[in-house]
Amino acid sequence: MARSQETETRTPAPPPRQAPGTLGVGMVGYAFMGAAHSQGWRTAGHVFDLPLRPALAAICGRDRAAVDAAAARHGWAAAETDWRALIARDDVQLIDICTPGDSHAEIAIAALEAGKHVLCEKPLANNVAEAEAMVRAAEAAAARGQVAMVGFNYRKVPAISYARMLIAEGRLGPLRHVRATYLQDWLVDPASPLTWRLKREHAGSGALGDLGAHIVDLAQYLAGELLTGVSAVSETFVRERPLLAGASAGLSGSADTVERGEVTVDDAAIFTGRLASGALASFEATRMAAGRKNALRLEINGELGSLAFDLERLNELSFHDHTEPAATAGFRRILVTEPEHPYLEAWWPPGHGLGYEHTFVHQARDVVRTIAERTTPVPSFADGLQVQRVLAAVEESAAKNSVHTPVPSSS
Repeated sequence: MARSQETETRTPAPPPRQAPGTLGVGMVGYAFMGAAHSQGWRTAGHVFDLPLRPALAAICGRDRAAVDAAAARHGWAAAETDWRALIARDDVQLIDICTPGDSHAEIAIAALEAGKHVLCEKPLANNVAEAEAMVRAAEAAAARGQVAMVGFNYRKVPAISYARMLIAEGRLGPLRHVRATYLQDWLVDPASPLTWRLKREHAGSGALGDLGAHIVDLAQYLAGELLTGVSAVSETFVRERPLLAGASAGLSGSADTVERGEVTVDDAAIFTGRLASGALASFEATRMAAGRKNALRLEINGELGSLAFDLERLNELSFHDHTEPAATAGFRRILVTEPEHPYLEAWWPPGHGLGYEHTFVHQARDVVRTIAERTTPVPSFADGLQVQRVLAAVEESAAKNSVHTPVPSSS
C-alpha cells in the first residue's frame, strides 16, 4: 500500500488492551496475502496448543469500504485506514505486513521501534539497503525481547520441513546439486493489466522477487548453506500492458481498453549458482510458462541419495537412497502425513492431506511459539536480507551479460 494514508478510524475511542494469554495481531493489507494470513491467524489457535492465543484485533487498508468488508469476511474485530494508527493500538502486540514491498521497511521499522513484534511478507524489502535497515531495527528490537520474522511460508510445508531434517541428518551425504524451478502463467496473455507487481517502484523486481525469492530461500534452507555467487539472464517479454481499471483482484484485475503503461520488472529469470560447499545450483522463475499455475519443484542430489519435491503434490516427498543395492534401489514416495512428521501432530489421521493454506497456519504457530518461548525467529529478517543479497546479485549479473557475480557475505 502507498505511504500516503487516510487518518479515519472506525471509532474515536481508544482500543482495549488484549486479555492476558492472548497475542493481539494487527495486519496491514487485505488482498491475496491478507486473506491467506487471516486464515492462518484465525485457525492456528484452534488446531495447535499454543502458549498465546492469536486475537485478530484489527486490519488496515486505505479503502474504508474495502477494509471494512475484509474485516467482516475474515473475522477481524476492527478496521483502520492508517497503519500508524494500527501500530498505536494498545490491543495490538504484533504487526503483520502484507503490503507491496515498497512499504515493508517503513512499516516494519516503525512497528519495531514502537515495541511491536513483526511478521513481514517476502521478499523482505525492495532492495538491499532497505533490508539492511530492517535487520538493524530487528537486532535492536531483539535486545528488548521482540520478534521479527519474514514470511517464507513454503518452509512450513511438512514435506519441506521433513526434507530439511533428512538432509541435516546426512541422509544425502555431501551435496552435489540443487535444482529449483517456480513456474506460473498468469502473465502469458499480453492483455493482462499492469498491476503493482509489474512496477519496479512498488514490487522491486518481477518473477525474480515474487517467485525467485521463495526458491532461493528454499535452496539455502534445505542445503543448510548459502549461495556464494550467481550467473544470470532475465527477460521482460511484454514491455507494455493495459493500465489497470479499478482495483486488482488477487494476481490480476480488469484492464483499461485504451491506456497502456510500461512494465518495469522482469517476466522471467534463470540463473546458476554455487553453494559454500562447492555444490552447484540452478534456478528458474517465470510468470510466462503457459499451463503452469503454481509449479514449484525442487531436487537435491548428494553422494548418498536424492530428494525431490513438487508443490502440486505437497503431501509427498520423493527419496532415493543410493546406498541400497542397485537391483532394488530407486525413488520411493514418502507420504508426509504421519504424526511424527513436522506439524502433523495436530492435524488429521495419516493419509489425510493438507493444502496450501495450512502453510500459513503453521507460520502463525511458529510466530506465536517464538514470541512466547523467546527463541530466535526462523526465518529471521537476517535470512530475508541474505535472500535480498542473492536477488541483487542476480539482477547485477543479468545486467552485465551473465557475468559471475559474488553474493556478499553477512559479515
